[in-house]
Amino acid sequence: MRQMLIFKLPLQLMKLSDFDYNLPRELIAQKPAKPRNHSRLLVLDKKSGKIEHKHFYNIIDFLQAGDVLVLNNSKVFPARLIGNKKETGGKMEVFLHRRQNDSVWQCMLGGRGAKVGLMVVFNKGLEGEVIKNNNDGTWEVKFNKAREAMIKVVNQIGQVPLPPYIKRHNSKKSDVDNYQTVYADKIGSVAAPTAGLHFTPSLLKKIKSKGVKVLYVTLHVGLGTFSPVKVDDLTKHKMHAEWVEIKKETLQEIIKAKKEKKRIVAVGTTSARTLESFFSVILSVAKNPENWRINHGILRLDKSGLRMTDYSGWTDIFIYPGYKFKVVDSLITNFHLPKSSLIMLISALAGSNKIKKAYREAIKKKYRFYSYGDAMFIY
Repeated sequence: MRQMLIFKLPLQLMKLSDFDYNLPRELIAQKPAKPRNHSRLLVLDKKSGKIEHKHFYNIIDFLQAGDVLVLNNSKVFPARLIGNKKETGGKMEVFLHRRQNDSVWQCMLGGRGAKVGLMVVFNKGLEGEVIKNNNDGTWEVKFNKAREAMIKVVNQIGQVPLPPYIKRHNSKKSDVDNYQTVYADKIGSVAAPTAGLHFTPSLLKKIKSKGVKVLYVTLHVGLGTFSPVKVDDLTKHKMHAEWVEIKKETLQEIIKAKKEKKRIVAVGTTSARTLESFFSVILSVAKNPENWRINHGILRLDKSGLRMTDYSGWTDIFIYPGYKFKVVDSLITNFHLPKSSLIMLISALAGSNKIKKAYREAIKKKYRFYSYGDAMFIY
C-alpha cells in the first residue's frame, strides 16, 4: 500500500538564524575515523543538559537491556555520473536522485548549458536526454537503458556521491566502503545515513548480546540531504519527499515496545523521521481502532478486525522545535550543518538551547563534524 504522508506541525516563531553557528573549516572531517567505532562521542542528557565525552565504542555503556535500536539499512549507490554533451563534447555531471519510471530519472545537472533536449553520452553505451526542467534544481533525464540494465552500468561507471564539503574532485576507492554502513542492504540512497557509519559488526554483536533488540527500517536518502533550508519562516520550508519502507513485523515490535515503555533509540535522523512519520498515524489508530473506517496504508480495518501490513511510500515530514516526538526517545546522530533541517530535528528532541551548548562544547573540544565526523548520543 502506498501513499504520501503529509504533516502539519505546530507553528513556531523561530527563525532560520536561530539554527546558525560558526564552524572552523578545519573541523569538517575529510575522512572517517579508523576503526569506525573509534570516532568520538558526545553524550547529551536532554533533560539535565549534562554533557559527557566518550568514544563511540562506549555507546554500549549507554544502552540498556530492553532498548530497541532502530537503524536505516538503505544502501548508497554510485549516483554521480560524469559524461559529455553529445553536441559539443563539453563535460556534464548528472547526479541521479530518484527513478521516475523504467528509464526516466530525476537528476541534478552540473556543467554549463543544461537545457531540455540536451543529449549526454557516458561510458558503457549509456546515453541520457534531458526532457524536463522541474524548476526546483532538478531535471528529468530519459536514459537509453532501463531498470536492471541501468543499475548495472551505473555500478560500473558511477562515483560515490560524497557531500560537497568533502573537498575531493573525485571520490577515492576507499570511499566505496567507508561511505556505507556495515549493515547496508537495500540499494536506493544518494547519500549515506551517516550516523550508522560508526557501527562495526563486532559492536552490533555486543549490543545484541546485552539484550538490546536491533531493528531495521528503510529510508532512501535523497535530494533533501543536500538542500539547505532557505526560507526564514520555517513553516514555509518544503522537504523533498523520500522513499520509506517498514515491515509489519518491525511495526509490531515497536508498538509492543512502546506499550511496555521500552526506550526507542533511533540511529540517525533518517530512522527518526521514518518512525515519526508512520507512528503518528499508527499510535492514534491503535488507541481508537473503532473509529477507523478506511484503509490508511499501514492499518486496515476489515471483517477480521484491525490488520497491520507492510508499508512503502513517500514521506516529506519536516521536524523542528514545537514537534512532540511520538516514538523516538533517544537518538544517535552526527553533527549537522548550520541552518539545516537536521539540526532543527535534534533541536526539537533535546531543546534548542541544549543543542547550542553541546555544539559550542564540541567545537571547543575540536570534535570532527558532518558525514565523516564524530557522533552525538541524545538520551
